[in-house]
Amino acid sequence: MSARERFDHEIEAIQSDLLKLSNLSIQALEISFNAFIEKDLEKAKEVIEQDAIINRLEEAINDRVILVMTRQQPVAKDLRRLVVLLKAAADMERVGDYAVNIAKESLRIGKERFITSVELLEDMCYKTTQMLRQVIDAYLEENMSKAKEIAEYDDQIDEMYGNIITHLMRLSSVVPENISQITYLSFICRYIERCADHATNIAEYLLYLKKGQRYDLNQ
Repeated sequence: MSARERFDHEIEAIQSDLLKLSNLSIQALEISFNAFIEKDLEKAKEVIEQDAIINRLEEAINDRVILVMTRQQPVAKDLRRLVVLLKAAADMERVGDYAVNIAKESLRIGKERFITSVELLEDMCYKTTQMLRQVIDAYLEENMSKAKEIAEYDDQIDEMYGNIITHLMRLSSVVPENISQITYLSFICRYIERCADHATNIAEYLLYLKKGQRYDLNQ
C-alpha cells in the first residue's frame, strides 16, 4: 500500500469515527430533550452516565489524527482535512455536553408541571437536530450548498431563542414565585442555541477545507 493509499485509508477510518460520534451526540440531545418533555428522570440520568462514551470517542479521534500528522506530515489540503476533523469532533463532543446539561436541568425541574408552553422550545430543538444532521452530511459529501444553508437555519434558531427568552423574562415578572423553573427553561433554551452554533462552526470548517480561507457564517 502506497503512502497516499495509507493516508486516504486513515482519513476514511477517522471520518467513520466522526460520523459515529456525531450520531451519538445528536441522539443524546434528542433523548435528553425528550426526557425533559416527558419528565423521564431515569432517561435523563442515562444521558449523563453515557456521556463518557462520547468523550472517549472524541479522544480516540484526537489520538488518531495526531498519529497521522506525525507519520504522514501532511501539507496543504491534507493538513486542513485533519485539522477540520479535530475541530468537528470537538464541536460534536460539545453537543453531547449540552445534552448532559439539559438532562441536569430536567432533573432540577423534576416532575413539576411546566408553567408555560414549551412548544416553541420543542420546535427549536427539532430544527437544531436537523441542522446537526445536515451539516454532518454536508461535511461527509463536501457539499458546499448544504453547508451554506446552515447559516440561514442558524438565523432562524437565533430568532426563536430571542423570542423564547423574551417570553420567559416577561413571565418572571408575572409569576416570580416560579423563577427557578423559568431559569432552568432559559438555560435549556441557551444550550439548544449553542448546539446550533456548533453546527454552524462545522459548516465554516467545510468552507475552510474546500477554499483554504476562513468564513464567518454568523455575520
